[in-house]
Amino acid sequence: MKVLSVSKPLRSTRVVPQKTVDETIGAHASLISSQLQSISEAIFPPTASKTLRRFTSGEAAKLIGVSDSTLRKMSLAGDGPQPELTSNGRRLYSLGQINELRERLASTSRGRSSHDFLPRRGPDDHLQVVAVTNFKGGSGKTTTSVHLSQYLALQGYRVLALDLDPQASLSALLGILPETHVGHNETLYAAIRYDDERRSLMDVIRQTYFNGLDLVPGNLELMEFEHTTPRALTGASKSEQEIFFLRIASALGEVADDYDVVVIDCPPQLGYLTLSGLCAATSMVVTVHPQMLDIASMSQFLLMTHDLLAVVREAGGELRYDFFKYLLTRFEPQDAPQTKVAALLRNLFDDSVMTNPMVKSAAVSDAGLTKQTLYEIGRENLTRSTYDRAMESLDAVNLEIENEIRSAWGRKKR
Repeated sequence: MKVLSVSKPLRSTRVVPQKTVDETIGAHASLISSQLQSISEAIFPPTASKTLRRFTSGEAAKLIGVSDSTLRKMSLAGDGPQPELTSNGRRLYSLGQINELRERLASTSRGRSSHDFLPRRGPDDHLQVVAVTNFKGGSGKTTTSVHLSQYLALQGYRVLALDLDPQASLSALLGILPETHVGHNETLYAAIRYDDERRSLMDVIRQTYFNGLDLVPGNLELMEFEHTTPRALTGASKSEQEIFFLRIASALGEVADDYDVVVIDCPPQLGYLTLSGLCAATSMVVTVHPQMLDIASMSQFLLMTHDLLAVVREAGGELRYDFFKYLLTRFEPQDAPQTKVAALLRNLFDDSVMTNPMVKSAAVSDAGLTKQTLYEIGRENLTRSTYDRAMESLDAVNLEIENEIRSAWGRKKR
């Protein structure tokens, strides 16, 4: 019986160098960064900048709080900014023109308060600083922050969006790419750092394409605060140690007179940066995805926040919040487990849970593909029924927060 011999393949003697983990991570980071840059440039070329769509006369009238016929009469009389006329006779207004009309109506209308048209804070109203937070990634912090900021700007408030997240998704949504548009010492870190390179917050604030909404952009430079703060505290006196949690509040104090509301998009971690942001805030919105794993994570977040803020209070820090709310995000009303979790939270926390949830919607995701929000994209660009449902949920959430702000100023709710 013959035994078949199988020849073994020759083993290569060539040594293939293996990448270290950090080299692999670096290579992957370069690949994804260049790919994202290519996608971004395809959507928004380097020479282009984001612009906000114009609003129909009906939309403008609703935002201002007057009838469409009032705007038509003003236009025909040449009273105020003139809208763009389309070929089919439609009148279109920019957000800047809408705010000009608000100014004009606030100064000329009889029988209505100027606050009906310009809801800005008065001399006795303190700056509202709303911190949107949770250290669980994917809970909807940035989506909430950007839509709240834009909603308030649409209502006529002067808004400053503060990007505390080194990943800087809020900045990207507002047209400022962290990798290419934000250089050294051009984030909030410039205004809160400990060395001679410290700058005024006014120097790093940027106007956006959204009239009435300014931005303090973020990028990876923000992580420096987490590294330099422990060094600054080492060997410092007690008074110097206490000052770190007041740095953001101090920076905001330099520009407080220019704004009505500041919206802070906190990073998904409870570090020095988040703690300083929470100490600067006058209110807090904790975003919660109603699933048990997220609730367990939120429980840990609350315990850690309690301990840290208690230390701040003992050190003399003042923590006076006008409101503290939980916002259910990515909520699916037809999902029975989510409905049970939502009911559990309402039973536990009662009025601290916002009445209106942020409903999960494909419209938000579709808008995000082109780095836009629902307030930018327009009804004609999405399935109308999907868009309308998403907008109804979004407006209800933001109106609820706006009414909390108005209550803090002693004004009636809308």
